[in-house]
Amino acid sequence: MAFAVAAIVIIGIVLLWWALRFYPEKRAAEHFFNALVAGDTDTAYKIWKPTTSYRMQDFLADWGPTGYFGPVKSYEIVGAATPHGLTNAVEVAIKISPFSPMPDANDKDKSQKTRLVGIWIVTHDKSFSFPP
Repeated sequence: MAFAVAAIVIIGIVLLWWALRFYPEKRAAEHFFNALVAGDTDTAYKIWKPTTSYRMQDFLADWGPTGYFGPVKSYEIVGAATPHGLTNAVEVAIKISPFSPMPDANDKDKSQKTRLVGIWIVTHDKSFSFPP
């Protein structure tokens, strides 16, 4: 009986770890995209933790209201995974939309503008970057 209980506890711990293993990175992505949805690009830029080569004007060219990925009015985190061969980063897949709320798949006009974006988040400092 003790063996069965120990096995169930161990399986439960492993399943809990598996379900929550990317929670900190997903939470950092939520903070970032919540700032973008609110239009607070200054906070989003700070959350991104950019390198010296990624200036605010570059950030706005990517994420600003008229940027490549913008405007971001709604988002949905689709999943997260560790990129092959890396142990210090997590790739978070996010659907972003210029419409609020996130358009339904049946709304073809709006859902065509929804994009799937992959963002890398470094695990030790939660800094963001684009995949190479």
